[in-house]
Amino acid sequence: MPHKIGFVVVSSSGHEDGFSAKELMVHAPTVNGWRSPRLCQYPQEIVLQLVERCRIRKLQLLAHQYMISSKIEFFISESLPEYFAPYQSERFHRLGYVPLSDNEKTGFKARELKSVYMDAVGQYLKLIFHKNYDNKYNLYSQVALVAINIIGDPADYGNDSNKQPSREKLIDHYLGIKSDDPALDGTYLGKSDSISPLDDLAFDMYQDPEVAQIIRRLDEKKHDAVRQERYDYAKKLKQAIADLQKVGERLGRYEVEKRYAVEKEDYDLAKKKKQQMDAYRLKVYQQLQLHNLLDAELMTRKPPDLPVEPAVYDHLQHTKAANSPPHENTELQSSQGELWKAESLQEEKPAEPHSPEPVFLHQATPPTLSHPTTSREVFAQEEVSGAYSKSWSYREDALLAVYKKLMEMAASTAKEELRNMLRAAIFLVKRAIKDIVSSVFQASLKLLKMLITQYVPKHKLGKLETSHCVEKTLPGLLSRTGDSSSRLRIMAAKFIQEMALWSEVKPLQIVPLHLVQPLKPNSPTHLAMSRVELVECLLKEMGTENSGFTVGNAMKFATGALEHRVYEVRDVALRIIFHMYRKHKAAILEYLPPDDASIRKTVLYKTLFDGFTKIDGKLSEAEMRAQKKAATEEAERQKKAEIKVLQDQLAALKEIQAEVQAGKEKESDFQKTKDQGYKSPQPAAVEIPDDHSSVANYLDNLCIFCGERNESFTEEGLDLHYWKRCPMLTRCEHCKQVVEIASLTEHLLTECDKKDSFGKCQRCSEAFPKDELPKHVKSRTCNAAKPEDVANHCPLCHDNFSPGEEAWKSHLMGTDGCAMNLRRFSTINKTIPMQPGKAGGHYLKKPSPSRTKVRPPSIGSKIPTPRGGPNKSPGKTFSKQ
Repeated sequence: MPHKIGFVVVSSSGHEDGFSAKELMVHAPTVNGWRSPRLCQYPQEIVLQLVERCRIRKLQLLAHQYMISSKIEFFISESLPEYFAPYQSERFHRLGYVPLSDNEKTGFKARELKSVYMDAVGQYLKLIFHKNYDNKYNLYSQVALVAINIIGDPADYGNDSNKQPSREKLIDHYLGIKSDDPALDGTYLGKSDSISPLDDLAFDMYQDPEVAQIIRRLDEKKHDAVRQERYDYAKKLKQAIADLQKVGERLGRYEVEKRYAVEKEDYDLAKKKKQQMDAYRLKVYQQLQLHNLLDAELMTRKPPDLPVEPAVYDHLQHTKAANSPPHENTELQSSQGELWKAESLQEEKPAEPHSPEPVFLHQATPPTLSHPTTSREVFAQEEVSGAYSKSWSYREDALLAVYKKLMEMAASTAKEELRNMLRAAIFLVKRAIKDIVSSVFQASLKLLKMLITQYVPKHKLGKLETSHCVEKTLPGLLSRTGDSSSRLRIMAAKFIQEMALWSEVKPLQIVPLHLVQPLKPNSPTHLAMSRVELVECLLKEMGTENSGFTVGNAMKFATGALEHRVYEVRDVALRIIFHMYRKHKAAILEYLPPDDASIRKTVLYKTLFDGFTKIDGKLSEAEMRAQKKAATEEAERQKKAEIKVLQDQLAALKEIQAEVQAGKEKESDFQKTKDQGYKSPQPAAVEIPDDHSSVANYLDNLCIFCGERNESFTEEGLDLHYWKRCPMLTRCEHCKQVVEIASLTEHLLTECDKKDSFGKCQRCSEAFPKDELPKHVKSRTCNAAKPEDVANHCPLCHDNFSPGEEAWKSHLMGTDGCAMNLRRFSTINKTIPMQPGKAGGHYLKKPSPSRTKVRPPSIGSKIPTPRGGPNKSPGKTFSKQ
């Protein structure tokens, strides 16, 4: 008779975190099932290995409500193909495919249960999932499979029967009944009774796993009773099975509600549901025992202290268990032309489910009857049997019971007994740390923490027992830091970090020594990441003095991690080395290759040594190159600016030349028309040639502001003259620019960097800080300025003097000029070409009365600061007098 075939997941193309393909190995109401990675490439595949070589008769697939594959293909093989085992040449043989409903009609609230009938022999089954149906809920284009069920027979079952005919077949042959009569052949696919309803996927997906196992056990008893012709007892068992199916469904629903409450962190509701389940289950077991339907070894736990529901057995309605009819039947064409029969069912499921944590369970056995604890026992039998139960809830309860028992241990208990209790508890913790159910894992951590931080100190068992606790459990904890579930991974890493800092554990230095063990370059990503992050964190917390961490072991670990294949691991290793370098400097370099050009060709080591340079406060090679490039660009920019200024100056001189030439022609015409040939003596004017070289020669050694010519007035000499001595110029106290004194007020109001802080006095027209302006207006020092056509107004001495451009030279440079212009005293004894005359070997023609200023367009009255400081300037900036 075909029955349920067990399997394990060999491989999958990928999965979303928390939804591994291994979830498919468990059938229970709370399973998560498998999900493909987000935004994955298609097709996706899963390979299953059956417990033995089988003839598969039926496959059942429970699809997700909205992460639905458009079709699923099936392949079978006798052994793993060559890409799993290189020395095998066996290939998967294609059986066919089934399409799935897009679920749009159900509003994506129902799961499709697809049944596929087939006749295929092999031990490895491969499922290929094609691209998903698009819908508004499937945001990341995933496919999922909630559960898969395989039903079949051992592959050699039929052959063995033919070689050694059974007693029943010999009787049939004697009576003339054909053994291949399809009406009597239990393997006939068209016969619904050929497969037990208890092997159906729907049974496990709706039933509490514990109750499901009891139902299966009672079903076996029922068949035995029929064979023994105990029909009354068989009828009683049949009714109990029907009633228990309802009980199992209710308990399954309670379990889902409890998990949903845990996800919402409503722990009061979760506790209530758990107590409700325990009480309900207890009553059912009591009723079964009362009617002698439960095995003697299946006994009950102590009932919880809360009201329980009425007894179930007596009040359950006598209903007949029946299978749901198929929702639809379709025939599918396989690759060999065979016809499969496929059935699908729809089960209601919310469109946005909260996936509770799966119950990893194949069989569930309630704890055995408790017996009084003898002096030679460690823990009671129910505690031990619960810890080894296949039901995760019993395993959790057993750990919590041990926790409570050890907490209540009297201080007067003998040391030997206390030590034995501790070691026995550690044995259970070590086993529970490997549990894949998070609540059991959490209970093991809770018990371990109590043992180390409370039990050992309370009973003064010493460092030896603490060391025993850590040594036995730490390897298991470290392995859990590489778990596929991020929740369990983080939980384990956080516990290790906390444990390393406990006052009872820290002096032992056990945790650091385990953490800095060499890391293999190809070690699993999650495990490697957890290790390096733990080392990084604890190094900062504990340092390298009497902590278990040393410069040597930490650097050996970090340099080994630099060779890991995953970038994120190498990145954390770099951070560890940088942290160590800040503390120990030169000692770190001993564990690294020399810093030379060949090593820096490797990006990793270049990053490492650049990091050292930055920590030392120096510029890296890249930064130095960038700085040098910036300086070069700045020099080039200044050079272009100087060229532009010179071009502007030459253009201004051309204008001066044109004005002088026009004046000469006008005077010549005037002389020709004079009566009696009268001629007025005229000074010889300077003729400025047209070519640029001659103009440049004319400007050599000449200050165009004060008119002084001096052999020391080279380019740098003129800069120094402008900056320190030219009496026509001054330095702004606020922006340090050199400006003409005549335009100082205009500069402060419109050009200075601090111009926003200045205001203009309406009486004297000078610029004053805005906060001082009201006080200045009221003071007697405010000397009213006259109109420009009447008088000039000096911003240094605040006096009014003769109007016109030439008057500025007389006022700022003359012996009786501005008393506040300190620069004029250095030039009083020098010859100033106030009138046309000889200066430096040349005659200068007096410019026209209206003073024309020659200013480079973007510079105005500013004279730039000399190059290299106050004694140098990037170039000449002029204003024509």
